[in-house]
Amino acid sequence: MAFDGITVASLVLELKDYLLGGRIQKIAQPEADELLITAKGPKGNCRLLLSASASLPLLYITEKNKTSPLTAPNFCMLLRKHIGSARIADITQPGLERVVCFELEHRNELGDPCRKYLRMELMGKHSNIIFCDENDKILDSIKHVSSHMSSVREVLPGRNYFIPQTQEKYDPLTITQEQFFQTIFKKPLPLAKALYTTLTGLSPVIGEEISYRASLDGSLPTEALTEAERLHVYHTFRRLIEQVQAGDFAPAIIYREDEPVEYAPLRLWQYEQGHQAEPFPSVSAMLEGYYAKKDAITRIRQKSADLRRIVQTALERNRKKYALQKKQMKYTDKKEKYKIYGEMIHAYGYGLEEGCKFFTALNYYTNEEIAVPLDPTLTPQENAKRYFDKYNKMKRTQEALTLQIAETENEISHLESVAAALDIALTESDLSQIREELAEYGYMKKHTAGRKKVLAKSKPLHYISSDGYHMYVGKNNYQNEELTFRFATGNDWWFHAKGMAGSHVIVKSENEELPDRTFEEAGRLAGYYSKGRTAPKVEIDYIQKKHVKKPNGARHGFVVYYTNYSLMAAPDISSIQEADS
Repeated sequence: MAFDGITVASLVLELKDYLLGGRIQKIAQPEADELLITAKGPKGNCRLLLSASASLPLLYITEKNKTSPLTAPNFCMLLRKHIGSARIADITQPGLERVVCFELEHRNELGDPCRKYLRMELMGKHSNIIFCDENDKILDSIKHVSSHMSSVREVLPGRNYFIPQTQEKYDPLTITQEQFFQTIFKKPLPLAKALYTTLTGLSPVIGEEISYRASLDGSLPTEALTEAERLHVYHTFRRLIEQVQAGDFAPAIIYREDEPVEYAPLRLWQYEQGHQAEPFPSVSAMLEGYYAKKDAITRIRQKSADLRRIVQTALERNRKKYALQKKQMKYTDKKEKYKIYGEMIHAYGYGLEEGCKFFTALNYYTNEEIAVPLDPTLTPQENAKRYFDKYNKMKRTQEALTLQIAETENEISHLESVAAALDIALTESDLSQIREELAEYGYMKKHTAGRKKVLAKSKPLHYISSDGYHMYVGKNNYQNEELTFRFATGNDWWFHAKGMAGSHVIVKSENEELPDRTFEEAGRLAGYYSKGRTAPKVEIDYIQKKHVKKPNGARHGFVVYYTNYSLMAAPDISSIQEADS
C-alpha cells in the first residue's frame, strides 16, 4: 500500500500521543536523505525516523538506532543549531495531504522565543524534509530542488514554502455531496480509479476498499452506476472518512501465505477471504514490521536467484531428457514383433521362394495369421537373423532405458524438492544448506566452508498443535533426513504430501495416541509446505516413523514406505501456533 493520506493521518495521531509537548534531545543524519530525531515526550524517550528516500519514503517511531557519520552533514548541523533542544508545540497534517508539519518552539541566541517548522513530505520520488522559519521561508532542505529539476516548485533556501498543487484534487475532509457527484461520476474511469484520482490522499487500495464496502466492483465504469449505487458509494466514502476523523484506526499487515502483501491503518474488508491479518498496537510498529518483512523476503529472493536459476536450468534439461527417453522407450515396444517375425521365419520359411517380399503364417501365440515382411535380397535364415538382431538390440536398449528413466525421474524429483525448499527458505542459513546440497550433487562448485557449521545455524520449523503436541517441519532435504532418521523415534508420526515435493513433518507422540485434531493439523502443515500449497486440498500420507525407510544410495530426504494412512487436508496453517523456538 502507498504511504497515503489516511496512513499519514493515523501516524500524526500517534506522533501527537508520543511527542506533543516533548523536547528534542538529539538530531542525527545517518543517511544522506534520512533523519533520526530523539525526543523526550509524554511517554518517555523515543526515536523518530524520517526518510525522504525516493524509493521508500518513511516516517515512524522506532526503537532501533543507526550509526551516524563522524562528520554531520550541513543540514543536520543547521537543525542542531536551531532546534537542538526545541519543544514540539504541534504536529499537523494539512487536509489529507501526505505532509506532516512539526511546529517547534525554541529560543535564539538572544534568548527570545522563536518558532520554526520542520515539514516531512511523503510523496514518492519527490519526498523531502524541509526546514522553514516562522514566515514559511525555507531555511534549508535535505534535498535541494532547482528550477532545472522541477518547473512546479523550487526547494531552495530563501524560497517561500508551499504545497504544490499539480493535480486538481478535492480534500476528502471537506468535499460536499454535490461536488462528489459532479466530479467522480463524471469521469470516464473505473470507479476505484475515479475515487483515488479525484480525492487527495487516497491510494488505489482505498479506492478499491470503498468500492468493496459499497458491494461494487472497483473496475466497473462510473457511468454504469445507477443513482442508488452512486448514493451508496458516497455514503460508504463518508463513513470511511468519519472513521479517519474520529481516529478509529486498527493497523494491521495483510498476509497471503507467509508474504506481506498490504498494510493499512484501517480494516481492509477486501482482504477478508484468502488472507490473514496481523494486528499491531501502533502504526509505527505496523510500518516497521511490514517493511522489515518485505525487505527480508526481497533480500532472500535476491540471494536465492542464482540457486533458482541453477535448479530451473537443471530441471528443464532433465525434463527434456526424460521426454526423449520415454519416446525411445515407446519405440522399443516393437521388439516382440521382431522376435515373432524371426520365429515365424524359422518355423515356416523353409518353403519360401527366392526373392519373396513377405509371407503369411499362423502366429501360434495368438492363433491369428500375420504377414511377415522380408528383404528379397537375403535368404530366410539371414532375414530371421536380422529380426533377432533387432529384437536383441531393442531389448538391451529397453533395459538400459529402464535404468536411465528411473535415474532421471529420481533427479527430477530431487530438483523439485530443492525448488520447494527454495520457496520456503526464510534465512541465509537455509540457503546455505540448499547451496551445500546442490554442490554435493554436482550442480554447482563446492565452497570451502564446512557443512557441519552451516547445518547448525538453520533449524526446522516448530509448531505446537491445539492439543499441545510438538510438530516439526523440515525446510530442505538435509533437515528432512535429520528429522526423520535422527530426531524422530519409532512411535512418532511422519507426514508428507502424496506424490509431490514437500517437507517431512514429524509429530512427537511421546508414546501416546494422537488426537484426530493433531493429525489434521499436521496434515495441513505437510500440505502447506509442499508443491500443493495453492490447491484447495492436498492428499497427505502419514505413518509411524518406524515404517519409513531410506533405500541404499538414495539422495538426502528420500524415503520409502509400503503401508500408510491417508487424509485430505486444506493447506491453511493460519490457525496453527508457531513455537517460540
